[in-house]
Amino acid sequence: MSNLYRLVGFALLGLLLASCSAQKRVWYLQDVQPATPEQIVQNGEIRIKPLDRLIVVVNSKDPELAVPFNSSTAMNSLSANGPSSFSNIESLQTRTVDENGCILMPIIGTVKCEGLTRNELARLIADKIVEGGYINDPSVNVQFSDMKFSVIGEVAHPGSFEIDRDRISILDALAMAGDMTVYGMRNEVIVAREADGKRTIEVLDLTSKDVFSSPAFYLQQNDVVYVKPNKYKAQSAEISQNRSFYLSLVSTAISVITLTVSIISLAK
Repeated sequence: MSNLYRLVGFALLGLLLASCSAQKRVWYLQDVQPATPEQIVQNGEIRIKPLDRLIVVVNSKDPELAVPFNSSTAMNSLSANGPSSFSNIESLQTRTVDENGCILMPIIGTVKCEGLTRNELARLIADKIVEGGYINDPSVNVQFSDMKFSVIGEVAHPGSFEIDRDRISILDALAMAGDMTVYGMRNEVIVAREADGKRTIEVLDLTSKDVFSSPAFYLQQNDVVYVKPNKYKAQSAEISQNRSFYLSLVSTAISVITLTVSIISLAK
C-alpha cells in the first residue's frame, strides 16, 4: 500500500511540475523585478520615410494668412482677388513624401523631411514660413495618413492596424491583435522592417526584459510582426494534416474495393 501511495505522490508531483512548466511558457517578461525602474533607451517616435503620406495643417491667429499653405491651389491663390477668395477653402491636401524624402509645400516649396519626426517637420515648416515673411506666428501640425503595421501568425485577430500615434510598442501591437494564442512562441517574435532600401529582421524575446532595449520594441510604419507557432501547434497541425490524408486514402481505397466487388458481381 505504501508503494501505491508513493507512486501516486510521484505522479501528482510530475503533474504539478508539468503544469508549472506549461504556465511559464506563456508568461511575458519573466525576469523583470517589480518596482525596479527600467531605462527607456529610445523615445519611439516614428521617423518619416519616402512614400509616407502626411497631412500638414498650418494655422495662425489670422486664419486667412494660413489658407494658402493648406490649399492645393495655393500656388495661384496669391494672385487671386484678395483674401476673400480663401474663405471657401475647406479641404486640406494630403502630401506624399517623394523618393528623395521631400514634400512639396505651397508657397515655401520643397521641404526635406526624411528621417524627421512629425514635430521636427512641423518646426521646420514653421521656421521656413517665418523666414519667408509670410506669417509671424505660424502653428503647424503634421499627422500621418494611412499609416499601418501588420500582425500575423499565432494571435487572436491577425490583420493590419492603423498607426494613430507615436510610441506604439510590440506589446501594444499584440494587444491590438487580441494577444498571442497559447501556441505563440513568446521568445521568438519576429519584426520585419524596411528602411533605407533594406529589409531587417529583428527577433524579440518577450519573456525577457531585454526586449525593452531592442530597436524593434517600438514599431515603425509598415512593420510586420510575425508570431511563430510553437512545436505543439506544429505537431498538432501535422497530425491533423496526416489524419486527413490517411482518412482520404482509406476512403478512396474503400471506394475502389466497392467498385471492384460490384464489377465482379455483375460479371458473374
